[in-house]
Amino acid sequence: MGKGESSIPDEEWERFLRDAEAGVPGAPEEPSARARMVAQRPAAESGPPAGWRTHRPPSRQKGRARYFVGFFVAIALLLVSLNPGWVTGWFGGGGGVGDTAPLAAESVRPARPPATEPAVELPTLDEPFRGSPAARWGDGVAALALPEARATGWMSKAQVAQALERSRDFLAASGLDQRVLRGERPSNAIALLNPHQKDIQQYVTAALRTPSAENDPLRLFSRFAPSKVRVVGDVVKTRGRITYREGKRGAVEVATDVTYVYPVVRAAAGSDEVTRTIVRREIVMSWDDPAKIIIEPGTFSLASYRSSTANSGCGNHTGYFAPEFAADRAVNDEKHDGVVADPYDRSVSMDALLPENGDKKCGTATRL
Repeated sequence: MGKGESSIPDEEWERFLRDAEAGVPGAPEEPSARARMVAQRPAAESGPPAGWRTHRPPSRQKGRARYFVGFFVAIALLLVSLNPGWVTGWFGGGGGVGDTAPLAAESVRPARPPATEPAVELPTLDEPFRGSPAARWGDGVAALALPEARATGWMSKAQVAQALERSRDFLAASGLDQRVLRGERPSNAIALLNPHQKDIQQYVTAALRTPSAENDPLRLFSRFAPSKVRVVGDVVKTRGRITYREGKRGAVEVATDVTYVYPVVRAAAGSDEVTRTIVRREIVMSWDDPAKIIIEPGTFSLASYRSSTANSGCGNHTGYFAPEFAADRAVNDEKHDGVVADPYDRSVSMDALLPENGDKKCGTATRL
């Protein structure tokens, strides 16, 4: 029987019409629409219809799929908790080209150099760090995080914390003080040096009075000749690490490895060409036990110091950085035949930046 056909035989239907028209008592009534609909239901639909609130449990296949999705999500969350940097890398915050977000303080030596920008963006007076990895570095001393203090050597926890603070004070007084950058005497930095350490006191005195290749104050202090150049603005970008350990005779040795980026212009009025001098220094300060070493309270002995500079003046021993500008570099490029290095690359050791065997050749910076 096709869909839509009546379930009543033709003969019975004709009799029904005649009796109904004639008003014969007991004539059969027309089946209701509900009755016809049920009569026409295919045999395949046998059984009670499903209620609208009836629960149908999910199939085993769907349950397994949900289990695996949840499992992989849990693994991903675990990996992110162990290394949050992966997430920032997925979304462009991992130090790649074009990133602008400030970097967190450096805690360990980075694994690779900063990314190189695809197009050189020249610095300006308003944006002196433009086109440089230093644009994402911190400002001055605030960017130099101190490690957690603990009792070490002859010092208590509180004394170690104070030694760390004063070590950072020396970095600020020697490399960030605006007066020193303008060529003035680094008095605050010198005041932190042990006055009984004769060799260092003699070096500092000679370096500031009669600077030379042997006694160069720029190994410890950052200074520019105010008659030739001036620092742009009052922000110096820095990046580095401060660590400590127990040294000789129970002293607390504070080791610092810091890179400073100084944007400068010529001192002449109206100058607007900005260049940068980049200095990396490694300084180890020994906070000695006064019961074993002759030392004044609040001062340290200088255990070691060395520096590497970029764009500070080839063969310059004036006691002031002498950065080159575009016209200078066009003339002096032939002089730069020494070590070729990226001054922003803190993934390499200082050894890789310094000339070997006393080589006096001028190095070449791959970028400024």
